[in-house]
Amino acid sequence: MKITTVRYYERVGLMTKPERSAGGQRMYREDDVKRISFIKHSRHLGFSLDAIREMLQLQTTPAMDCSTANEIAETQLALVRQRIAQLTSLEKELERIAKACGGGAAADCKVIEALGDHSQCDTERHEKVEGL
Repeated sequence: MKITTVRYYERVGLMTKPERSAGGQRMYREDDVKRISFIKHSRHLGFSLDAIREMLQLQTTPAMDCSTANEIAETQLALVRQRIAQLTSLEKELERIAKACGGGAAADCKVIEALGDHSQCDTERHEKVEGL
């Protein structure tokens, strides 16, 4: 993970600022490294910073009921499934547009024509998918 990312996580409160050596270098403890790993893995799974913050709070309060963590994971799963459905819709539409191309001059290009006129879309809805 880049140091700028770690510093960002410090600024938004996901990480505490580490102690510094006599020479001013940051000194990360094993717990800090584990926390960074937790955040990194959570981000790879698409969790928001707020969701990660809430799970970190649960992690540091072991006596709390973990049902909140499960709810957060279920919410993330629903979001992922929604994105998959959107991507599937986009895939079908792009396949249709690409197959419409018969070659020739750009002035007669069916791909450019379809991209310029949303009413030519076959699918009912295809929204911008987060991250694309």
